[in-house]
Amino acid sequence: MINKRYIALSLITALAFNACQQKENKDLASNMPLVKERNVLVDNPYKVEFPTVPTEYILEKAHIIENFYNDNINKAGYTGSFLVAKNGQIIYENYSGVADRYGNDSINSETPMHVASVGKVVTAVSVLRLVDAGKIDLDQSVSDIIDGFPYPEITVRTLLSHRSGLGYYGYYKNVWDVKKTVNNEDVINAINTKKVSLDFRPNSKFTYSNTNYVLLASIVERVTNKTFKEALRELIFEPLQMEHSFVFDDLSKKNQVTQSFYNNSKLQRWDYLDGTYGDKNIYTTPRDFLKLDTALYSDNFLSADLKQEMTKGYSYESKGKRNYGLGLRLIEMDNGDNYTYHNGWWRGNTSSYIRLAKDNVCIILFSNKYSSATYKTVSLSHHFGDYPVGNMEL
Repeated sequence: MINKRYIALSLITALAFNACQQKENKDLASNMPLVKERNVLVDNPYKVEFPTVPTEYILEKAHIIENFYNDNINKAGYTGSFLVAKNGQIIYENYSGVADRYGNDSINSETPMHVASVGKVVTAVSVLRLVDAGKIDLDQSVSDIIDGFPYPEITVRTLLSHRSGLGYYGYYKNVWDVKKTVNNEDVINAINTKKVSLDFRPNSKFTYSNTNYVLLASIVERVTNKTFKEALRELIFEPLQMEHSFVFDDLSKKNQVTQSFYNNSKLQRWDYLDGTYGDKNIYTTPRDFLKLDTALYSDNFLSADLKQEMTKGYSYESKGKRNYGLGLRLIEMDNGDNYTYHNGWWRGNTSSYIRLAKDNVCIILFSNKYSSATYKTVSLSHHFGDYPVGNMEL
């Protein structure tokens, strides 16, 4: 026999729970002013027409994301910028910490952060945009573009995919005067004069090397006859209205940009390796970077063929699911899809960009105080589809 008192208590409990849940959802919604923003590129030539994300979906995912943030990021003493978007629409964001050495400037949605190797995505896209424009060929020899470059077998594609054989310039022995800042032309001169040798035969295997992306930035400069800062502004930042993004190429202004910190909150040092760009030294915000992520769904911004080239693997000499495309890391999953992302680290700056293209989801975290917690963002992915759970290497 059914206990009527039990039913009444159950109904009261359910109603109370629903009321609490509605209040929680209402409170959560009140902290998300961008819920109604359909698309960050809605008035842009490279806009993509996505369906509006239902409020119920936003509330459900935002609750999951907030719990993840509190349990994994906030507890780690993170400072920086965090954003998750679906269909180009922000469903959660959080900002914390300070941008300057004195603790006066709080980080907010307009604070440009040094995104370390996540900037390689931007460098790669700038090169691919020039390929689309017919200014460069993916399989063109670097020696055709950079005068005196001694390795004709190294191509634009092998630079983009880290298969050139060029070792990391930071490890060049007896080359640098540590009292002088190394710049892109210094790296090129060291290679051209053969002060360093190749680590392996070009296109024979994969080795991640920042030198590749220093050269790519310099290729962009030579092809456009502009500085890399100017070229990125014209190729990407201005077309996508990325108003808080720039290339940092003047160390005399190092105190005017967002500073980075050790994990004990002490200010990070600058040194002779901080002058190169393309591999790093790109500053942006999550909202700006979301504009780039959204534009990559547009065949008008980057052709479908090049996006396919960008997101496929090139290195199969070693077994495993991890690979590298053209400016993107990837995991080749059992379901046949490629999970694409890029992480970064430079000094106190850590960064993570995850692009779940099949589900139109973007996860971004930029921090200016060193923390390995940045790379835990991968654990959010499985809440948006059939994706892996676990940490990823840089």
